[in-house]
Amino acid sequence: MPSALCSMVVVVLLSSFLQAKSAQTTVLSPEEKSDIQALVTGYARALAACNAEEYADLFAPDTGYFASGIRGQVVGRERLIALVQSERQCTASTPPAPRPGGATGPTVTLDVTASGVRGIADLGAAGQYQDEYVKTSKGWRFRSRTVLTPTERAAGLDANEMAAIQRLAGSDLGDYYVADPNGIKRLRTSGVAIAVTAGAITGHAYLKAGGYYDDVYEKIGAGQWRIQSRKLVPATTP
Repeated sequence: MPSALCSMVVVVLLSSFLQAKSAQTTVLSPEEKSDIQALVTGYARALAACNAEEYADLFAPDTGYFASGIRGQVVGRERLIALVQSERQCTASTPPAPRPGGATGPTVTLDVTASGVRGIADLGAAGQYQDEYVKTSKGWRFRSRTVLTPTERAAGLDANEMAAIQRLAGSDLGDYYVADPNGIKRLRTSGVAIAVTAGAITGHAYLKAGGYYDDVYEKIGAGQWRIQSRKLVPATTP
């Protein structure tokens, strides 16, 4: 067989193999499904009990993150600990109303594809969690957990779109702290606080150097956004 034809055959076979491999879906065993549900339950338990370190350990080391509109994208163990330490039930002198889902956590519906394991945990009128999971040496962990309110979902936002906006906002983003009822500064937002304002997707992109960008975002495609307008709001204190 001529070498050129042989090379072509190899390329075709390799391409077919890769396509078949990418089309395969991972099959979860009943035990793995149970372990992921236990992860979701552990999340609710740790958050309700203000156990910040236990909460942080539920995420993939270094890269695991929690995201929401008001909280931004909180990445890494130290920030995840600070996130729990700033929760209302962990700082208020009078306990607030129970969190949606309670201390046992909602039932998660899993979607297993070639790209990974995802899950949706319904919170009723409060919205839903949209999760990505990864199996580590210590068991299943959150690759990401994003909470979406009904208003955000109605505006076309989901976990992927929220992450796309975070990437768009820039690499010089930082953390924003506010004082709790006792006057102790707590982590409020990391990166961009995203909101739905009069039908538009807006954001406060907090900067490492202080201050923030007051942004309006425009969607131009699935997972693709551009900054429609941006105004720098300088820090008012050092």
